Amino acid sequence: MIKFHLKCDQDHQFESWFQSGAAFDKLVTTGMINCTTCGSTQVSKMIMAPAINTSKSITAPKQTDAALTALKKKVEAESEYVGRDFATEARDMHDGIKPERPIYGEANLHEAKKLVDDGIPVMPLPFVPRKKAH
Repeated sequence: MIKFHLKCDQDHQFESWFQSGAAFDKLVTTGMINCTTCGSTQVSKMIMAPAINTSKSITAPKQTDAALTALKKKVEAESEYVGRDFATEARDMHDGIKPERPIYGEANLHEAKKLVDDGIPVMPLPFVPRKKAH
């Protein structure tokens, strides 16, 4: 995992974690990265100094409660919860079997890795989604 300092075309700055630099590149070219302030998909990496963790335990990145709450509200309002069918739905949309639409749900590590390996743009959510009925 790698943390990037990002900036949108409106000069809002924020941070996010990615599986790799290549994963960031894939997600940004498909418009899957949004500014946490304004929602712009015109996002780029900022110059940053390397961070060295001297702690014996690595902790998850800290998010501000307001930003996390806003992101969760936006995802849940503008996307369809597909539950455990997430990997199947994402693959079917990528393959043209189902129409593209914003979705979120659950996938195990193996399913998520296979989607990324197959070039299907997905990203983990920094929160546990609220489960909604289909």
